[in-house]
Amino acid sequence: MENKNNTKAGSGPKGKLTAPPIMSMSELAQLGGGKIAYIKVMTADEAKQMFPAVEGIPAGIDLFALHAADGTPLALTDSRQAALGHAMGDELEIASLH
Repeated sequence: MENKNNTKAGSGPKGKLTAPPIMSMSELAQLGGGKIAYIKVMTADEAKQMFPAVEGIPAGIDLFALHAADGTPLALTDSRQAALGHAMGDELEIASLH
């Protein structure tokens, strides 16, 4: 579909069609109702910023942070297995991020 300016209606960057968001950012953050979480790999520097109360994080290692669906940090561990164990203990379902 083209308009008078010879461009596609509703087109976004590079002429790709765009659709209005189905959910607001607030609705997306509340998705899961406290039952869904995700695990994020982060550097020691990122972990120090996100978890300032945690002292003695060694430099140069990857850590695993468990987050609620709304992004709230729940736990910081040194292994994916420990993060999964924490999620299971809290009866949280892990969502896969891409």
